Amino acid sequence: MGEGGSNCLITSSMSTLKPQHVLYEDNHLLVVNKPAGVVTQGAASDQTSLVELAKQYLKQKYNKPGNVYLGVVSRLDKLTTGIIVLARTSKAAARLTQAFKERNVAKSYQALIDKTELPNSLTLKDHIRKNDAARRMEICSPQATNAQQAILHLHQLNQFTQATHLEIALETGRKHQIRVQLANYGCPIIGDRKYGSNTPFKNGIALHSARLELVHPTQKEPMAFDAPLPAEWNRWLS
Repeated sequence: MGEGGSNCLITSSMSTLKPQHVLYEDNHLLVVNKPAGVVTQGAASDQTSLVELAKQYLKQKYNKPGNVYLGVVSRLDKLTTGIIVLARTSKAAARLTQAFKERNVAKSYQALIDKTELPNSLTLKDHIRKNDAARRMEICSPQATNAQQAILHLHQLNQFTQATHLEIALETGRKHQIRVQLANYGCPIIGDRKYGSNTPFKNGIALHSARLELVHPTQKEPMAFDAPLPAEWNRWLS
């Protein structure tokens, strides 16, 4: 089982990926704790994506000439923090992509919402689709054009003075799924203005990919990765 991590989170203004930001690394995998404000790939011309930073890290660490291969097998929204899995070989990329597609990867998120009374455990089942005009996802009927089923399971971890701390497991993995489903339930994620939050949050939104479990693509052994919560969360967890 692969475990790793650091209490030092990278900031959105980072220009390099440092060893303490890497949760796990071997010849086939690179697992990174992504900060808020950094896109996974395809950044604008004035920004650097996490993938490009990871390639630079590998080139420098191993003194590699030419291009470095990295396959993106998991993604996070720009404002979301936490675990990103990158494949260092095409074989690993193909096998991990299939594992994600077949839902053989367990992903656990943590989120903060304004203090709300919720059941200790709750399953949300909706259908969502992309609203191109509003540049966001929206809840829709199952019969709507391009509707996708969205299912998540949430568990209340704790109640604090200003916030309710949730753990969320995804059964489906849709774009902005957690954000739009929690907002539809009446409890948007703190800092998520796109989906209705009026509570300021310093960096990004209070949504963190905290744990990921998978089977290693070549060694075939189960692995689990944990990413520490960003420092910004500390003032809310009291």
